[in-house]
Amino acid sequence: MKAAVIESIGKATVAEVPDPSPGPREVVVEVAACGLCGTDLHILQGEFAPSLPIVPGHEFAGEVVGLGSEVTGLRIGDQVAVDPSLYCYECRYCRTGHNNLCERWAAIGVTTAGGAAQYAVAPAANCLRLPEHIRTADAALVEPLSCAVRGYDVLRARLGSHVLIYGSGTMGLMMLELAKRTGAARVDMVDINPERLTTARQLGVSATAGSADELDRPAGWDIVVDATGNAAAIQDGLDRVAKAGTFLQFGVADYATTATISPYRIYNQEITVTGSMAVLHSYERAAELFAAGVLDPEIFISDRLPLSRYPQALEQFAAGVGRKTVVIPG
Repeated sequence: MKAAVIESIGKATVAEVPDPSPGPREVVVEVAACGLCGTDLHILQGEFAPSLPIVPGHEFAGEVVGLGSEVTGLRIGDQVAVDPSLYCYECRYCRTGHNNLCERWAAIGVTTAGGAAQYAVAPAANCLRLPEHIRTADAALVEPLSCAVRGYDVLRARLGSHVLIYGSGTMGLMMLELAKRTGAARVDMVDINPERLTTARQLGVSATAGSADELDRPAGWDIVVDATGNAAAIQDGLDRVAKAGTFLQFGVADYATTATISPYRIYNQEITVTGSMAVLHSYERAAELFAAGVLDPEIFISDRLPLSRYPQALEQFAAGVGRKTVVIPG
């Protein structure tokens, strides 16, 4: 089969690789679409993946075309979205319900071969059958949405909150959609690329700006979300949190990224600084929200490219072009 392969640091290609075969409790999925994500760029930079080469792709959906000998809950022909999370269920964090912090954390498309290919293997337990009205290729959006749902689990947002989001890429826009549906009084968005703010306005953001200074809110925001992973945005966002407010580090920063905080301010103003990592008990809820129409795929997916253009898709994504880019293996 054909698959995208990150061969070494900075080098991605499309190559012929062996067809996968399922273990007893696994299925083979014929991939309908696979989304690109910042994590893929980190893998390309030599972070996250334990070793290269690897077939990337942790945001994917498709049709079940092969069953392991012990699979009973799925059938050939089922349309599924795939949760890429692979937990050990044995370490302290798994036993205490923090599976996303698993000591042996792994994920399809990060530590094992992923969905940027014609076929991918996944545990049957990770496959969620899609309702008939959902276009399978659109369901590649379920995984990033499940990360956003996890982010709002961490925030425990209160009704009437004032929210500021840095970054109007896919994840920032998903956080916008969830903020609107969790009772935010207003949601403002900052992005240094004015073209990317067009979609935020289309989705009903309260205000947009190239800098938070332009929004004229000296008291700050109850919730500040960084969806960029950019050091300058993170530093600025930390300074915009209102008293008793919360800063959420949601964007994936490089390992070396640092920011400065004022411990006295955190103490004196009771500010919470927290993070949200990947998926935790949120995939099925994200799928239900997606089926209910919380996201419009035609707005969120800006580019659908053939798998053969995976290296170019990575370059386009890295340059900040478009919103969600997906590759179509078929």
